[in-house]
Amino acid sequence: MPGLDAWIEGEARFAASAMAGAISATHLVRDRPGFGLRVAPRPGSVLASPVPAACDPDPDYFFHWFRDSAIVVDALRVALAEGFLDRAAVVRFREFVEFSLSLRALDGREFLRQGDFRRRVQPAFLQYVRADAEIAAVCGEAVWAETRVNPDGTLDFLRWPRPQADGPALRVITLLRWLRDEPGLDAAVRSGVRELVAGDLAFTLSQAQKPSFDIWEEESGHHYYTLLVQAEALARGAEWLAQISEGERASACAAAADEIAPRLEAFWDGAAGFYRSRAGVAGGEPGKALDVAVVLAALHAGRAAGAHGVTDPRTQATLSALEELFEAEYAINRDRPAERGPAMGRYAGDAYYSGGAYYFATLGAAEFYFRLAAALLAGAKMTASDANARFRRRLIGGEGGNGAPAAAAIARGDAIMRTVRAFTPAGGDLSEQFDRTTGAQTSAKHLSWSYAAFVTAAASRAQALRASRAAGPGA
Repeated sequence: MPGLDAWIEGEARFAASAMAGAISATHLVRDRPGFGLRVAPRPGSVLASPVPAACDPDPDYFFHWFRDSAIVVDALRVALAEGFLDRAAVVRFREFVEFSLSLRALDGREFLRQGDFRRRVQPAFLQYVRADAEIAAVCGEAVWAETRVNPDGTLDFLRWPRPQADGPALRVITLLRWLRDEPGLDAAVRSGVRELVAGDLAFTLSQAQKPSFDIWEEESGHHYYTLLVQAEALARGAEWLAQISEGERASACAAAADEIAPRLEAFWDGAAGFYRSRAGVAGGEPGKALDVAVVLAALHAGRAAGAHGVTDPRTQATLSALEELFEAEYAINRDRPAERGPAMGRYAGDAYYSGGAYYFATLGAAEFYFRLAAALLAGAKMTASDANARFRRRLIGGEGGNGAPAAAAIARGDAIMRTVRAFTPAGGDLSEQFDRTTGAQTSAKHLSWSYAAFVTAAASRAQALRASRAAGPGA
């Protein structure tokens, strides 16, 4: 069996290839006979899972989700930078930009004028179809409030939790990172990115005060994850707008980002010792207050320092609380070998499929530690506060520690990667979940987000190791 370094390198390349294969998957066709549909993906669409399923038993993820696609395309950039993929990744990015721009033309009113689509839907499936009034409202800016579309670029007429506000914000973050890291993008792509970012920022400005569904598409309210990625998109968008001499719009975005900051602070629950995941959710599940979405928000927003990032003691405290939750709740975490870290899920009492560990949650925890190590090696300090006392005890033994915190963070990340390895089959395939008791893979097969999470975790580890080597012994 290869060592951890070799396994991570090999799995990262496999994950990058599998992830890229879900973009522009024009060779695939998905039939939904119950809804009278045949869906053939267009170039630039991103399949959440390329495996056709219909709750038999796996869920149907043959859609282009706005949130998932932004996460995957950001990981595509990372895979290119780390050498996991070749320059064909730039072609996939161009196609993604073109596909995303084409979605602006979606119009539910025109969809309804084309004829009574319900005549193609089998009677037993009509209960899953959206009302005409809801479909008719999908036009203009409201398109970006959709959760997902069909990968052929057509409107999704199935009932699903909406509105969703995190996808356009994440796309802003992703697109601006591509512009930063790939200055050689051709003029047409750069122009398309500019159009998309402008529209996404306008949408985010209009939605930042409004409730929407959470990252898991289960509860409507005001959510930490959504607000943090909106704040980051607006802040980075303001910088970009200022660079292209759009001063008025830059000021509006910067002001909106500043307005979100105190709202994010209000999610801190000092008595519980973690950031709460949501507010204003009527009749919500109490167990969802502690949610891995908070940790994912820090990663997706990409804040290396300051509040709501990997060096924030309160975000660190939230991760520790989550680790302790899943160590107690999951059988696969009990009596695990000492060299392995915990498998991570979403929140207490999760009942979706096995309600077990998620690859992207477990990989997210590992990535958090690798990013923390890189930040410390770049000069950030491990703040000692009451909030992160548990985190520091788990990492380095508390006040003063018993070792270098950056090295301890890398070791902690590696321990979690060993757990991912233990529950990854020999072929490298990653589903959405692995069962909390047996470790068997469950839910959607070949989840693109799982592969994206492996790519970004592996890349963050590589960056931390390079920084550690550069810093020398004792770093």
